[in-house]
Amino acid sequence: MVSALFYFVLALVPLELLAKGTVTLDSLTFDKVLSKFQSTLVKFDVAYPYGPKHDEFVKFAESVHNVDSLLVAEVGIKDYGDRDNEDLAKRFNVVDKEQYPIVKLFVKGKSEPFDFVAPQDEDFTVDKIRSFVKLNNKDVYIGAPGCYEALDKLARVFSAEKNAAKRKELLLEAEELWDKAEGFQEQKSAEIYVKSMRKINEKGDQFIATERERINKILKGDVSKEKKQDFTVRLNILDSFALVHDEL
Repeated sequence: MVSALFYFVLALVPLELLAKGTVTLDSLTFDKVLSKFQSTLVKFDVAYPYGPKHDEFVKFAESVHNVDSLLVAEVGIKDYGDRDNEDLAKRFNVVDKEQYPIVKLFVKGKSEPFDFVAPQDEDFTVDKIRSFVKLNNKDVYIGAPGCYEALDKLARVFSAEKNAAKRKELLLEAEELWDKAEGFQEQKSAEIYVKSMRKINEKGDQFIATERERINKILKGDVSKEKKQDFTVRLNILDSFALVHDEL
């Protein structure tokens, strides 16, 4: 069932301006719409955006279309004519057109938005945006490909826990979820969660970083499409553990 908020937002913006999965906001609708959502991811950009970064942003928006508590939006800024939304650009210090697109996450209850930083152009990806949103708002669950909510939450608790005995108890919970997993992909993913926990217990928390580094090196080589998908799922699952350590 489509959320009533979705229709509320659509009523505020011209449909012809919508990129798939996003809504277009302006100076009059910005605060009104943001007040209705737990989190809003906003891309500040030129009035008619295009290019690979815009494409990645839209892909992310499409991937979270069923997450009711998260809105993905765009603000088009014009430096000519009526200079639409220039006031928003000044308000959020996004006046330098050379830096566009600029992405910010607005979380209800937080006085300032979180800034998405992509040091290199190739860092502006769906996966990086997803990790950024997951890191900065724990109340919104966004499942990456191959991830499952119950196991993701267990991975976060496991990663934050420092008591070895309690970690073993959490590992047993994960093994039980693995036993109950249905279908090939869920079973395969559950196996990765469990084996990652075992490796962390064996080698320490540094396993997360070293394993991510190892997989990323492999992905830079000549890898088949199927293997690339498998390794991407592994990275997504490792992120469920790593996000806790990135915060510390």
